[in-house]
Amino acid sequence: MIVAMIPIVSIVGMSNSGKTTLVEKLVAELTRRGFRVATIKHNRHGFEIDHEGKDSWRHKQAGAVATVLASPGRIALIEDAAKDYDLIEIRDLYIRNVDIILAEGYKKNPHPKIEVFRAELMRERLCGPGENLIALAGDRPVSSEALWFDWNDAAGLSDLIVERFLSKKG
Repeated sequence: MIVAMIPIVSIVGMSNSGKTTLVEKLVAELTRRGFRVATIKHNRHGFEIDHEGKDSWRHKQAGAVATVLASPGRIALIEDAAKDYDLIEIRDLYIRNVDIILAEGYKKNPHPKIEVFRAELMRERLCGPGENLIALAGDRPVSSEALWFDWNDAAGLSDLIVERFLSKKG
């Protein structure tokens, strides 16, 4: 049986450009259209969901390399990572039963990208030619080799995503 690869679209941009807000809007719009969406958020500074004294923390302190927290409505895996996994590795290891993955925080990757750009911040653009930029979402139009969308146009951006990556599913 051949399993279709889940497409990955990266939402990229400088710090405080509005990436998370755009991801929220896209997830809501794509979900409203009946698609199952997963997200991957990269945090290069690390994060902690285990807390000192909790059972899962105690399991880790005892030497567990992986702990699964499970409840009737949610499951989480806390696992030691030997390296900073790329998007394909994360997809292939952990994500199932979704139509698309929206990634946030992976600025340099080979996947199709939507860059969030706030002209009012007066910063340089993140993506240049040849970086697989498919769209620019921002506070006002700027010249680009890709399509431009107002950053509030989740419906228009979702149309693009569906057309390019989900048309066979929807």
